Amino acid sequence: MTPNQITAARVAMAFGAVALFGRNAWADAAALALTIAAIGLDALDGHLARRRKLSTPLGAQLDILGDRVVENLFFTFFAVTGLVSLWVPVTFFARGALTDFLRGLAALTGRSGFGKNSMLETWWGRALVASRASRAAYATLKCVCFSALGLQLTFRHLPAAESGGMSLPWFAWFAQALVAITVVFCLIRAVPVVWEGRRYLGVLAPAAKQIARAAR
Repeated sequence: MTPNQITAARVAMAFGAVALFGRNAWADAAALALTIAAIGLDALDGHLARRRKLSTPLGAQLDILGDRVVENLFFTFFAVTGLVSLWVPVTFFARGALTDFLRGLAALTGRSGFGKNSMLETWWGRALVASRASRAAYATLKCVCFSALGLQLTFRHLPAAESGGMSLPWFAWFAQALVAITVVFCLIRAVPVVWEGRRYLGVLAPAAKQIARAAR
């Protein structure tokens, strides 16, 4: 499989997981497996692209797009089920829109991806966003967070949970703590992109002039 096909596969797995959660015990087990696979494959597509020298600006953008779709899908689903606040997916939508807008401007100047051609030039920016440690930690955190929320949803649909015998209030607090940590880490990783991306706002002026000239 190509890296782009892996990206498409993990997005499909995320949709499959959301479709299965809450139906029955077997469906919940399959949903959890798909959730782990959808997040875990995020590391595989990048590794495959580097190993086979298939890295392209389009592939880098598709990888980021896949991340956005997966995380927004899960958080929106869990917000609809009442397990997280509506502000959680709203925060991820707003954060993703801002950082991807700045990445898009950087791409117009030839800066894209997470490698040497990345828009991030400072050491702390690369460490927080582009380093393997940061990306692995973020992916692991999202995987554990989504799995915990999925388990909480599973407990809610169990007969024992409905009777109060398996409510596990401590687990609900644990899941909410994971959500809070994931949101904070997400916002922290956005800081370098916003800080370094501000320099690319200048590319809008020449583009606006070209559009104005073409409209005349």
